[in-house]
Amino acid sequence: MKVKKIFAYSLSTLVLLFSLIAILGIWDLVDIEFLIARMFKSLMVILAAAAVVVLIFSILDRPERDIHKERED
Repeated sequence: MKVKKIFAYSLSTLVLLFSLIAILGIWDLVDIEFLIARMFKSLMVILAAAAVVVLIFSILDRPERDIHKERED
């Protein structure tokens, strides 16, 4: 569960950082011709990779089931 929290906090930080850069670009404080497209592409890659890692950890952390006990019932 701790790994999921770390991923959640790191992804939230990235989203806030990208949003701040986007807002600065909207107000013309930062020159962002291609920066926004690159930020969103980077964010999508990071989100997809994090989803795969969380999926892997959720599969590995699954409790073992006793198959023989289920067949007897």
